[in-house]
Amino acid sequence: MSLFEMYLKLGFKHIIDIHAYDHIVFVLVLCAGYYLNHFKKVLILITAFTIGHSVTLALSTLNIVNVSSDLIEFLIPATICVTAIANILPFKAKNNRIVYILTLFFGLIHGLGFSNYLKELLGRESNILTPLLAFNIGLELGQILILAIYLALLFITVQLFRVKNDFWRTFVSGMAFGISVILMIEKAPAVF
Repeated sequence: MSLFEMYLKLGFKHIIDIHAYDHIVFVLVLCAGYYLNHFKKVLILITAFTIGHSVTLALSTLNIVNVSSDLIEFLIPATICVTAIANILPFKAKNNRIVYILTLFFGLIHGLGFSNYLKELLGRESNILTPLLAFNIGLELGQILILAIYLALLFITVQLFRVKNDFWRTFVSGMAFGISVILMIEKAPAVF
């Protein structure tokens, strides 16, 4: 197996790992604010998120950025909480660029969450560009898989069982909100 393949698989497995469920929950709540026919918008959001965490993964791996892992472990569920609240509130941003920029920013935070894991792996590599690129492509592919599963469930419930999309959005966002609050409460003592 090539170095590229190895890191591609590591990135893919890392994002779909049930033990890293906070990232899965973020992708799901990000998707929950949109309808089936908004597939392209959601794909752009997920890519913006990937770009964000790719930047901080690179900066952290190169020791240019160093942020307390306790703070990041608190901020990751905070991004989930903010996204869930934004989905539940009755307003939607008129300007999609704001949503994309915010998602990119949240990606920066999540990337710092991946950075310690990746730094540990890359410590043995002389060239980090290829592994870093492969790892991020693997993450993106994993997120696309999560999106595909979400859209399939959305299609089944909305189209076949006639569940209203707003119910689905509120249900997923409510669950994500609850999970994020629990995680923030668990992580808060280490930060404050």
